Amino acid sequence: MTVNNKVYIVTGASSGIGEQLSKNLARKGAQVVCAARRKEELDRVCQAIESAGGSALAVQTDITALEQCRALVQDTLTAYGRIDSIILNAGISMWARFEEITDINFFRELMNTNYMGAVNCCHAALPYLKEVHGKIVSCSTAQAIMGFPNHSGYVASKHALHGFLNTLAMEHKGEISVLEAVLSWIRDTNLRSNAFGPDGKPHEKSSRKHTRESVRLEECVHEIIHAIEMDKSTVYIPRKLSLIPFLNVFFKQYLERKVNRAIDDNKKE
Repeated sequence: MTVNNKVYIVTGASSGIGEQLSKNLARKGAQVVCAARRKEELDRVCQAIESAGGSALAVQTDITALEQCRALVQDTLTAYGRIDSIILNAGISMWARFEEITDINFFRELMNTNYMGAVNCCHAALPYLKEVHGKIVSCSTAQAIMGFPNHSGYVASKHALHGFLNTLAMEHKGEISVLEAVLSWIRDTNLRSNAFGPDGKPHEKSSRKHTRESVRLEECVHEIIHAIEMDKSTVYIPRKLSLIPFLNVFFKQYLERKVNRAIDDNKKE
């Protein structure tokens, strides 16, 4: 799938992976629609793209509201006349053992953003993606395919999205394609600092530091775009995550020890 002259909607485009994806896609000649809740940050990203000679449109969107997702799609069609791909990047996380959580209400926000927000976007965009045999891209995580300590609500929302997109790919085989980017911890994003803690409030500043196992933001985005261009259905970043489905079936205890060790390496200091 070529990127040049294609129309991409990117959710969560105001920072981190979404911002860098928008910039890199535009650099390759794509027309990018940047969607997020923070209008000032969206404008900043789009201005940077346009200053570099690219094409971008900022559309303030809360993906948990279906009507706003429909408006996002209509604004895209008005500006560019088509939608070739939607990149489901917006998301929020958590960091707390389930038994330590004092307010579980934030589980609803995790599901509304990570799962229902993506469902809303897909429902609004699907008819137009089918017209051009377009692509849905999910910025997912290894936690979508296995359990993960301290992330129970996040894992649940990503499992739900993983199953939903697998089903969508089966129902519309030959009409659209789906790419799931299975990511490890990525540096230079706000996901960790914005994660919910046990009191149901986001961490304003996280003292947890990324280890050497984490992936640079630029490398992550390069691999996602390459997977789009190669029309892959799954990309693992880093590649060693591709072992997880095999290990989860045949060497589950070994995999769980590795995961627990990774959690310990990333614990708060």
